[in-house]
Amino acid sequence: MPRKKNEEEPKDTIIGLVKLLAEERDIDEEEVFQAIESGLVAAYRREFRDNDNKEVVIKNVNAEIDRETGEIYVYKLAEVVDDVVDEANEISIEKANELGYEDVEAGDMIEVAIDVDDLGRLAAGAAKNAINQKLRDAESAKIEREFSGKIGEITSGTIVRKDARNVYVNIGRAEAVVKHDGQIRNNRNEHYDQDRIMKFLVMGVEEANGRPSVVLSRTDAKLVTKLFELEVPEIKAGDVVIRSVAREAGSRTKIAVYSKDPDIDAKGSCVGQRGQRVQQIMNELAEEKIDIVDWKEDPALFISEALQPAKVSRVDTEITTNENGEVERYAKVIVPDQQFSLAIGKSGQNVRLAARLTGFKIDIKKESDESVEASKALIDDFKVVDDEAGKEE
Repeated sequence: MPRKKNEEEPKDTIIGLVKLLAEERDIDEEEVFQAIESGLVAAYRREFRDNDNKEVVIKNVNAEIDRETGEIYVYKLAEVVDDVVDEANEISIEKANELGYEDVEAGDMIEVAIDVDDLGRLAAGAAKNAINQKLRDAESAKIEREFSGKIGEITSGTIVRKDARNVYVNIGRAEAVVKHDGQIRNNRNEHYDQDRIMKFLVMGVEEANGRPSVVLSRTDAKLVTKLFELEVPEIKAGDVVIRSVAREAGSRTKIAVYSKDPDIDAKGSCVGQRGQRVQQIMNELAEEKIDIVDWKEDPALFISEALQPAKVSRVDTEITTNENGEVERYAKVIVPDQQFSLAIGKSGQNVRLAARLTGFKIDIKKESDESVEASKALIDDFKVVDDEAGKEE
């Protein structure tokens, strides 16, 4: 398509502006160029109005910026016609010739340059708004792409401020928020003070006030898993595997680990020399207690491990399928009388976490109670036998 370019001096300043904006927003320079071009188009569409202040419909307005010189070229596509009816979208052959287009005929489409210096105050405002919106969109898209790929991963951030419900965190370019359910509120050592650096789990990306907001959590059980992956080389290498985690955030976590290598002690690897590794994680979690147990394939042995620090005498398990086709796992656990309170835990926390860790409903009984029940059952059996014998006589 024939083009008559503006005979203007290169605008080197636009190149500097693009580089500055791209660096500040951490987005590609090409996206900034495209944003400015879109803004100029929006400005000229706004500027083209008739005497009654009604917008004149211009079918095709475009803007281009030379990526090397910074020269701005704004133009509309006009159809060459014998008699002009629509001045906004048509041009006569004579006028086209005057603009330097030769050998054109009716039906041709040519680019008609628009003087950039004619950009009025209102148009400049429209261009600025369009450019800012485009840059926000580009920045938002980049943030969403980046953090959508980091869901379930750890990120570090600095506390900016907090209000009645949310904690706002600086994690670099993106705005991040820790909602009420992602905050540890039952631990006096957990503080969301301004400028404090903490680790968080990325939960997702949501839109807030027209911009993407990264949702973080300090309460999700996967945060503990990821902290162990960072702290324990054997887990990162895949030699030690975390099989399950049960957590009551801010209070206590139970984690079951298994070693693929018989020469590696899974539990010892996670605890670390003199407990340094697990202590480092506890420090990050505001001194939340962490019980590390060995995962066992045998459910009874696993349940015994999960109930630590309590000692277990016996575990009877039963796995059934209910009328809805759902698998139900039940375990009756017998413990020495003096271990009963320890097995249950404060407010039932130990047995509750053990149940979640193993996937079994756990019923804990004292040895003395079990003996009484066993004796009673034995007596009942004798009574049944005696009754049946009496009937036979």
